[in-house]
Amino acid sequence: MQPNLSSDRPCVLAILLFAGCVTILTPSSTEAADPEARWWKGNLHTHSLWSDGDQFPEMIADWYRERDYNFVALTDHNVLSEGIRWMPYSAIVKRSDDGILDRYRARFGNSWVETRGEPGSPEFAIRLKPLDEFRNLVEERNQFIMIPAEEISDRSEGKPVHINATNVAEALKPAGGATVRETMQNNLRAILEHEKSHGREVLPHLNHPNFGYAVTAQDLAAVVSERFFEVYNGHPGVNQLGDATHPSVESIWDTVNAIRRTALNVPPLMGIATDDSHEYHGKAGSRPGRGWVMVRSQYLTPEHLIRAMKRGDFYASSGVTLNDVQFDAKTKELTLEIASEDNVTYQTEFIATLKSDGDSDKERVGQRVLSSNSLSPSYRMKGNELYVRAVVTSTKPHQDPSFENQFQQAWTQPVGWKND
Repeated sequence: MQPNLSSDRPCVLAILLFAGCVTILTPSSTEAADPEARWWKGNLHTHSLWSDGDQFPEMIADWYRERDYNFVALTDHNVLSEGIRWMPYSAIVKRSDDGILDRYRARFGNSWVETRGEPGSPEFAIRLKPLDEFRNLVEERNQFIMIPAEEISDRSEGKPVHINATNVAEALKPAGGATVRETMQNNLRAILEHEKSHGREVLPHLNHPNFGYAVTAQDLAAVVSERFFEVYNGHPGVNQLGDATHPSVESIWDTVNAIRRTALNVPPLMGIATDDSHEYHGKAGSRPGRGWVMVRSQYLTPEHLIRAMKRGDFYASSGVTLNDVQFDAKTKELTLEIASEDNVTYQTEFIATLKSDGDSDKERVGQRVLSSNSLSPSYRMKGNELYVRAVVTSTKPHQDPSFENQFQQAWTQPVGWKND
């Protein structure tokens, strides 16, 4: 029997013939011609067994996908998940527990899990699957994608200097440097050269500046090619709040941007929230689900997500959801729409660095210029601000806090700094 291909049917894209069966693919399987931009949720700092994480990468991807994330970047230290690699089972169990292999098989099947050597012997090992091999098992169009990435882990002056490079084509070696600042500059230069030579969008961001109190605001301000950093990192050991002699990460942000918008006259730094996840079996430490970015884009592709972030069309979150963030360049007004939950209230602080009034007056860095309890808070700039940003704090405790008395928050990007 011949299929009906008359002109009154929808346009047929393809006809597949298998053992006498006819399958017709229609335009229902195509993309919308011009989709509206929407918010996509993702984590850009994730570790697996390929470096110092304690879980198989496809299990990690599955964890995020099942919790309604839309994209995840695997960012293992100085390596991409590619090629052939076997890991001793004893080393895997030492990081996790003796039930990890059973859970792996239960999720992906005996045929998927590859082993070699006799169980119980020192030679017993599991093959770690590369991203290109497992991504088709977890990715779903317009729902979830994986992005190849790397945490370039360097050191200088006895301090850790870690920079993530998202959407790289190959692993980049740490570039080194005589100082922390020079090390940052050298690694950023290598990432940007990689982006240009491969003709692809790559997003570099500085990780956890207070980890080891390695990166000062002055260093971060000076490396002007770095446009992104982690305003929140879910690892409990990154000194998010600072201490008696070191500023909090959020305070560093405003100091950096005060320097950039005055002495250097360059665009401000933008803030990302991440998990920096390592532990996936309930152990204490850097667990998944603590911090993420919400990116507004028409398409769920690495290129469109990164372009949107480079435009500043995203916000960082540790639990608070924003339905909308808008800045009117003509009226200089920043407006938010907060997605509310029952029995939860929200405090929005609009933060600005104010221009100096004269030669003897310094910029007033990171000043609260307005506080609001509204679900639709807004702030219109007065003209003496170098920029304005907003941080929303809810009365709902964080579901898995990385520091004491942590509440859910969201951070918008600095706006109002352009001269248009």
